[in-house]
Amino acid sequence: MNKTSNTLEKRLAKFQDLVPSKVPFVEGKLKGHQDRSNYSIVGPGVSEDSKQNVKIAEAHGFNIGAVSAAPLNGSGLHSHTTAEVFLIFSGSWRFYWGVDGKEGEVILNKGDVASFPTNMFRGFQNVSEDKEALMFVVLGENDPGVITWTPELLKKAKESGMILLEDNTLIDLEKKDIPDGKKPIEPVNDKELSSFDHYTSEEIEKYVIRYKDHLQYSVDDDHYNSNSIINYLDYFTIHDKKFDPNILHNTGFGLTMLKGKNAHIHPYSLNQSEVFLCYEGEWQITCDDEIVTIGPKDTFSSPKNSVRSIKNISDQEGSIFIVRQKNS
Repeated sequence: MNKTSNTLEKRLAKFQDLVPSKVPFVEGKLKGHQDRSNYSIVGPGVSEDSKQNVKIAEAHGFNIGAVSAAPLNGSGLHSHTTAEVFLIFSGSWRFYWGVDGKEGEVILNKGDVASFPTNMFRGFQNVSEDKEALMFVVLGENDPGVITWTPELLKKAKESGMILLEDNTLIDLEKKDIPDGKKPIEPVNDKELSSFDHYTSEEIEKYVIRYKDHLQYSVDDDHYNSNSIINYLDYFTIHDKKFDPNILHNTGFGLTMLKGKNAHIHPYSLNQSEVFLCYEGEWQITCDDEIVTIGPKDTFSSPKNSVRSIKNISDQEGSIFIVRQKNS
């Protein structure tokens, strides 16, 4: 095989090499939101930090990022206009929602996946003793839009010296004044607040797949009994077999996990964006006769229309997430 080209190296995101933002959002100085890091891996995501490092900037039809946080730290109540799917890699995370954060909650643990609806306020925090719990986040569309914060959060952020402008620029008043001609963003009013959706904990559970239950969702792809497939979102086709989604949520992208000690996929080509995110084990990806190897927390984006194959090369069971641009 040929040595990996610079083109493919640029599509490889080793987690240890990623550069996080320490104050990615307007609530970055508030208690419970200070000790966390935000990573933009594929696409810019929704960070309000103009200096946020983006590893793979090419438009994919979706964005992939990551969040790590110390105990009892995380994100304040916010809403998105596009889908937001969470993949828990370590720690336990409490997700809570509603304008006051008291409508409901779920606790997600390692390996759990949750797809949260749009048009709802939600927040999350690390509720484990893990000093740096980690989860990855997949956001829908090339431009996932901007965040809508609750009025109470924007008020507290302003008291801490953090201002979000109408153009989504983040200003730290301790370092910089609001530029002439620029205005702070207006919080949503009571009428606008009433238009946001409400969910019970039971309703949100329909959007959650827990790893402890993975056997009930795993399907063999009839390929030498080596591949176990958990298909979360959108239809997934491989080895001439089509897998139905377990979460009925239109996100604009597909999400699948490939598991197994000898798991592999033979060469195929795809004209849509496809990203591999390693959960466990070590995986070798052959892409147009070049080889890329990824381990836990690493990400690789295959070029469109390239011929690629993948296999677990560790001596243990491996698991890898596959994110695909939504099938047309």
